[in-house]
Amino acid sequence: MDSPMMVRVRQQLYDRVVIDLDSVVIRKVEQRLSGRVRPGQQIAIGVGSRGVANIARITRATAEAIRRVGGIPFVVPAMGSHGGATAEGQVAILESLGVTEAFIKCPIRSSMEVVQIGSTDDGMPVYLDRNAASADGIVVINRVKKHTDFHGEIESGLMKLICIGLGKKSQADLVHSYGAPGLKRYVPLVARVTLARAPILLGIATLENGHEQTAEIETFDATEIEAGEKRLLKKNKRTYPGLPFDDIDVLVVDWIGKEISGTGMDTNVIGRIRISGEPETSHPRIRTIVALALTEASHGNAVGLGLADLISRRLRDAMDDQATAINVITSGFLDRGKIPLTLPDDRTAVETALLRLPPESRRRPRLVHIQDTLHVAELDVSEALLDDVARNPKLTAIGAPRPLAFDATGTIEPLTFEGSGRDGHLVAV
Repeated sequence: MDSPMMVRVRQQLYDRVVIDLDSVVIRKVEQRLSGRVRPGQQIAIGVGSRGVANIARITRATAEAIRRVGGIPFVVPAMGSHGGATAEGQVAILESLGVTEAFIKCPIRSSMEVVQIGSTDDGMPVYLDRNAASADGIVVINRVKKHTDFHGEIESGLMKLICIGLGKKSQADLVHSYGAPGLKRYVPLVARVTLARAPILLGIATLENGHEQTAEIETFDATEIEAGEKRLLKKNKRTYPGLPFDDIDVLVVDWIGKEISGTGMDTNVIGRIRISGEPETSHPRIRTIVALALTEASHGNAVGLGLADLISRRLRDAMDDQATAINVITSGFLDRGKIPLTLPDDRTAVETALLRLPPESRRRPRLVHIQDTLHVAELDVSEALLDDVARNPKLTAIGAPRPLAFDATGTIEPLTFEGSGRDGHLVAV
């Protein structure tokens, strides 16, 4: 069938940026830890698997600040079951995010072993990474943002990293066994026990703007982490980027991946939860989602592909079944691991989505093409959406209409734009 004509649209998003990031982190961390770290003390830095903007730089600056106050820093992967639930796999994830020993100038100590440090009032054991537990102090780093599985006062941030990240697969399995309601309940409960029992010195929280840039950095003592995170989450919800249309016939997504979202595609952006027993969100309403490729940084973990309706063969071939299964089973959200109908190439996948529309929609499809759910500052939209664009003061159409393009092999021409994050970490497998 004929390809719809597409127009590039630019979306105005929250755009605050931290200037001189390294100096800001060093100053804030040094101020917080000065006089609290004795010379020679071992300080663990907990770093997760999410694609937090500038995570390698923030980690390196944190390690430098720890050295300045006399401590000896080392990094521990704080990431539940990710990386195939192996110590080596979790190091590989850190390295794919730029967190290498050479760059951060301190060791990475990775283990899946945990120690039990207590339990919640209702009896859930609370675990802590063995390497972190043996340290004299712990610093945790994470971005604060809306969660992809549930909504509450505490969602995805320092408390989650403390609970599930530092608790490794042992804690992740326990918490996820209670489903989305369990996450909402147990992330704060477990984190409070860890904060009370473990030598956590500091939490470093970031907020990101709509262009995947660090917008704010705040530091919290252990007693301030929960309240500070609640405050930052409220701001994140006010500035969260998304798709600017209520109704979409076909959404074409170039890339899914773990560094894009813990669910491969951000459920807050696509308006799909797909958790049994949990209500779906009401916005946006997307008839068909087509996902085309898996990022290299996902290391084959294609969790979230079940959020799509159709996928291309190249995405399926990039999937590591075991790594995906471990993550999906640990989460407990099995629907998100289901493999959608797989088409031979990108062109066939997109054309199939268009052909299954009602005749009137097929003639003027409301089609949106995005790079991934993390980068929505620019998107390509079909001509049927231009009236919506004209009515939205935060949207600007740029450039002339052009057909959705595929090469001779049926692979789509990926959507790229300045500042879209295509700096080497989103690479085809």
